[in-house]
Amino acid sequence: MDAVIFDLDGVLIDSEQVWDEVRQSFAAAHGGEWTPTATRDMQGMSTPEWAAHLVSAVGVRLPAAEVSAGVIAEMEKAYAAHLPVIPGAVDVVRAVASRFPVAIASSAPAALIKVFLDVTGLPVPVAVSSEECAAGKPSPDVYLLAASRLGIEASSCYAVEDSTNGLKAALAAGMTVLAVPNPHFPPAEDVLAQVRVLGSIADLPDALA
Repeated sequence: MDAVIFDLDGVLIDSEQVWDEVRQSFAAAHGGEWTPTATRDMQGMSTPEWAAHLVSAVGVRLPAAEVSAGVIAEMEKAYAAHLPVIPGAVDVVRAVASRFPVAIASSAPAALIKVFLDVTGLPVPVAVSSEECAAGKPSPDVYLLAASRLGIEASSCYAVEDSTNGLKAALAAGMTVLAVPNPHFPPAEDVLAQVRVLGSIADLPDALA
């Protein structure tokens, strides 16, 4: 294997519940009604996709562009107050980057990926948001784009993921997938059965051949 590509939310930062809280609050403030499946439905969606979902399925009474701008602004405020980096994640990325080219392939908007990299100072030469792709996870697009920018075949890359849709995306890209299951939103068992499951992000360096 020639490279390691990390998801961001749920793998390097414990942010899935922050996203959930911000979206629910924003939706409630703008006429929306949260649905029982909204949280899982939006996991892995690109920014345009989840903004459209908040309008069409949750009922937010704003144009999708205003929804995405408003939610991202609230996320930036939340991160400015506290960036929830998963303990040990920064050291793990540094250790992996000393052995492999690394990248981030995330559903997070580019602005929030930049916040993470600016705060942590991690040596990640390629960071791709699914905003740049035709479709978000579970489409493989963001992983394929990250591998392309590294100049490495997708089949020669490890992917590190936490969610059902993220795991599906990495598998569809033909990567060797390592799962660090999200404790707040556990991935589907049938998807976990297709990948190697780690106990925590701290186990990653030893898991890489």
